[in-house]
Amino acid sequence: MKFEEAHEKAQQFVETIGQCVLGKQETVSAAVACLLSRGHLLLEDVPGVGKTTLARAFSRILGCSFQRIQFTSDLLPSDLLGVSVFVPQKGEFQFRPGPLFHQIILADELNRTPPKTQSAMLEAMAEGQVSVENAIHTLPKPFFVIATENPHDFHGTYPLPEGQLDRFALRLRMGYPDPDTERLILRDHLGQEQLDRLPVLSSPEEILALQDAVDQVKVSDALLDYLLALVDYTRKSPQFLKKISTRAAKSLLKVAQSWAMVHGRAYVLPDDLQQLIPLAWVHRVQGAKDPESLIEELLSTVPVPI
Repeated sequence: MKFEEAHEKAQQFVETIGQCVLGKQETVSAAVACLLSRGHLLLEDVPGVGKTTLARAFSRILGCSFQRIQFTSDLLPSDLLGVSVFVPQKGEFQFRPGPLFHQIILADELNRTPPKTQSAMLEAMAEGQVSVENAIHTLPKPFFVIATENPHDFHGTYPLPEGQLDRFALRLRMGYPDPDTERLILRDHLGQEQLDRLPVLSSPEEILALQDAVDQVKVSDALLDYLLALVDYTRKSPQFLKKISTRAAKSLLKVAQSWAMVHGRAYVLPDDLQQLIPLAWVHRVQGAKDPESLIEELLSTVPVPI
């Protein structure tokens, strides 16, 4: 797929989803960039601010199979992955796939389920496959997980394991709408009916082609040096107790290429990294300060290439 065609399609995604998720264009753009980078998306915020609406809008326009999984305290790994069932007529066990075997997964309130079940998704998110009873089962492509979580101080929540957090390319917060947008939502009763009117704009095959098109976005040596300097700072600064890994840097670079394509540029700018790092690295770092302050220190200290 040519770059211009890929950009137009990505913009169409942003504009169409924006019909349901009002006043959050940059958030929607970041979510689309996450999809096109082959990453997974974590939405963290209080209930009722549009996390599920964003996920459902994706499932509607992409033309992919969709499954919402409500994570609860009694959910077991087998409830996600599936089980082998004995079929008397054939005299053998057959694998029955669980709800994870869809292309768009809404993992709703992921941090309400115990860590053992949360960890069952690690292989799926990292490798696009799951292991059940010593057999490997490949998941459909594309495979995009949109997970929602409530703030950690909410009753009945478990912190997500560090290994699983690292599988999310971006963590977004929806935030409350501004007064004018909220008035429009309340006045026009925007909700499920608006979602049902969204057109199907794509197909699984086209999504895969769009993801391949991201590789056309150029990354200069100067931009790569800037990224490496940012990574190196987290590893040398005593303020960062948890450093940025090579995998996290690679994930950010891929999202930055997708972000540039969404905005119509065939090259990545330092500004792209600065805009995305608070979304891509905050959930990956720990230190003497809170993660947001650490990222602010990082961006303000490492020189930006001219």
